[in-house]
Amino acid sequence: MMSVALPLTALLAFTGYTVSVMLQAEQSLIDFGISLMSRPDTAQVVIDLYLLATLAGVWMVKDARSRGQAVWSVVPYLLLTAVFVSIGPLLYLVVRGIRERRKGLDVAQVR
Repeated sequence: MMSVALPLTALLAFTGYTVSVMLQAEQSLIDFGISLMSRPDTAQVVIDLYLLATLAGVWMVKDARSRGQAVWSVVPYLLLTAVFVSIGPLLYLVVRGIRERRKGLDVAQVR
């Protein structure tokens, strides 16, 4: 059974930080992305980040399939990943961990 504590802590901390930064930002998220892609050094980091996000998306789809879930069940996590990169996979890990924990409790109650 997977622990939920680490991904939940990371999710809450990073989401809180992201909301804080976005509330203080002086430009839109799209303008920020365009400015990051306008320089080769920051563009390299963004490209690297989205390559990793793509790998995380592929993993989420494969993991959901292996657990008997429909691929469409992963779409919200993929959309979050497309915009906020880390938040989608972290949320997926938290929800997956909670489901595993509930399933374990259900099995224990049947016995």
